[in-house]
Amino acid sequence: MIIGLTIILVLVLLLPFTKLVERNLEVFLFIMGVLSVLVSQVMDWALIKEALVHPINITLAVLVAGLLFRWFKTPIEKGIVGISNAMPYRLFIALLVIVLGLLSSLITAIVAAVILVSVISILKLDRKSEIRLVILACYAIGMGAALTPIGEPLSTIVVASLNEGFLYLLNLLGIYVIPGVIVFGILAALIIKPAKNNTEIQTDTEDDALSEKESYAEIIIRSLKIYIFVMALTFLGAGFQPFIERFLLDLNPLVLYWINMISAVLDNATLAAAEVSPAMSDPTIKALLLGLLVSGGMLIPGNIPNIIAAGKLKITSLQYARFAFPVGLIAMVAYFVLILLTF
Repeated sequence: MIIGLTIILVLVLLLPFTKLVERNLEVFLFIMGVLSVLVSQVMDWALIKEALVHPINITLAVLVAGLLFRWFKTPIEKGIVGISNAMPYRLFIALLVIVLGLLSSLITAIVAAVILVSVISILKLDRKSEIRLVILACYAIGMGAALTPIGEPLSTIVVASLNEGFLYLLNLLGIYVIPGVIVFGILAALIIKPAKNNTEIQTDTEDDALSEKESYAEIIIRSLKIYIFVMALTFLGAGFQPFIERFLLDLNPLVLYWINMISAVLDNATLAAAEVSPAMSDPTIKALLLGLLVSGGMLIPGNIPNIIAAGKLKITSLQYARFAFPVGLIAMVAYFVLILLTF
């Protein structure tokens, strides 16, 4: 069983960078998820029901947001352009990342990601800047959403399993996460350059009505892909549960911090559910969660915002990883040093 799961994990890590799998990533992950639960012998009707039900809310949120942005496309785009024209461009970029990162804990990471891609599609950035802005913002959203139980599944599971209050994660992680979100915003302001100046964007808005509206078919297909993606991650998380229980749970928290980089391809909520225990001290829980939150931005499957943004803006796994992985490694090292100083 363990050998089989190890092979599946290697395939999930490497094959998404090939063109064949890249074009069919959702189907590939679904197949790997089903294989993992079959190898682990955990496939049952309860898991199938969970895999069918779990993606519904996320899929509906993406579908409804896509429809709303289609129906109210012109006023939304004009409003975004107006805001971007009213302040220095780099300040706008920084605030976009920081505000979405912090608001995601209240509006959920899903809604924040949908807003992000809608704004980015209007800014007319060059492709390199567009990808980098998506990645930095997804890091900020993925981390910021963990500050409350409503932000993302990981925070919901952790607070429930520890029987803690609404502000527990904010008190535990806020001093680490909030400065991190701000740093990602500042970094975005420094390295993202506009493809056109504000005057040109305004002209394009008036003359060309910006980009063409998405068709209903495109919106529905993207929503279905998100459904399959989340279903696949549900299966992968359940399939790798025996692997996690056998090899990870007894390790030192500082070692687990680095091993939790596997959340770049596995559901970090599942890992958190398996690892976090009420018997742990707050410093231990902090180390585990920070490892999961930071590494979740390294690859597309690592977090829902990555999946939504990459799917909408057609960012490939290789394009994403080229920038996201080294940024994530630097962030992991920085946070590890902070953890060592406070552990």
